[in-house]
Amino acid sequence: MNKKAGPMFYVFLVVFVFIVMFPFLWMLASSIKPLSELFGDKAFNPFTNNPTLKNYVSVFVDYPFMRYLWNSTVVATITTVYTVLVASFAAYSIARLNFKGKPIILGVVLSVSMFPQVATISPIYIFLKNLGLTNSYLGLIIPYTTITLPLSIWLLVTFFRKIPFDLEEAAKIDGASLWQTYWKVIMPLAVPGIFTTAILVFIAAWNEFLFALTINTADKFKTVPVGIALFQGQYTIPWGEISAATVVVTVPLVIMVLIFQRRIVSGLTSGSVKE
Repeated sequence: MNKKAGPMFYVFLVVFVFIVMFPFLWMLASSIKPLSELFGDKAFNPFTNNPTLKNYVSVFVDYPFMRYLWNSTVVATITTVYTVLVASFAAYSIARLNFKGKPIILGVVLSVSMFPQVATISPIYIFLKNLGLTNSYLGLIIPYTTITLPLSIWLLVTFFRKIPFDLEEAAKIDGASLWQTYWKVIMPLAVPGIFTTAILVFIAAWNEFLFALTINTADKFKTVPVGIALFQGQYTIPWGEISAATVVVTVPLVIMVLIFQRRIVSGLTSGSVKE
C-alpha cells in the first residue's frame, strides 16, 4: 500500500535542498553585489539594494575567460567520448563474455582508481614532459582518462549485467555476429547507464584542478578551475569576479543535469532492483 508523504517530509526536503544549494545561492548573491558590499558590515547580508552585473562583464572583459571555457569544453568533451567508448567495450567484455581472471581484472581496475592524484602527478608530468605533451589538450585528456576510466568500467559492468542474456542468444540464432549483437542489441538497452556514466565523466573532467594546474601552465591552455583560481589583483582578491565566474561555470552543468535528469535517474537506479 502506498502511503502519502507527511508534511514533515516536505519540510525536511526543503531544508535539505536549501543546505545543498546554499553555497551556490551565496555565490549567486555575491556575484551581483557591488564591491562595497562584499566587505565590512554588509558582507553577510544575502541581499543587496544595488544589484549590478559589473562582475560578470569584468570576467569576460578583463580576463581570457572565454578561452578557459573553450579549453574546458574541448578537454571534457573529448575525455567523455573516449572514456565512455573504451569503458563500454571493456565493461561489455567483463559482463557478458566468459574468460578466466575477470575478478582479477575488476580488482586491478578498482585499485587503479584508489591511487591519490598527488601520488601520481609527478610521474605523469615527467612522462608527458618527455613526450612534449605539456601545454596541450592531449596532455590533459590522457591523465583525465586514467581518473575516469576505472569508475566508468565499474558502473557500466553493472548496467550490462542487468541486460538479459536471452537477447544475445536470440541474436546468435538469427545469425548476428558478436559486433552486431553489441551495437544493435546491447548498446540500445544500455543507453541509460552509458548516458549516466558520460555525465559523471564530463563533470569530473570539467571540475578537475590538480592535473590542469600542473601540466598546462601556459595561459592559452588553462581550464576554467585553474583560471578562476588565478583571478587576483596586485593587492586584493576579486571575490566579485570569482563569484560571477563560478556561477557562469556552474549554471551549464545544472541545466544539463536538469534537462537529462530522467535519464540520469534511470541509469543510476538501473540494476538496483532485482527483477
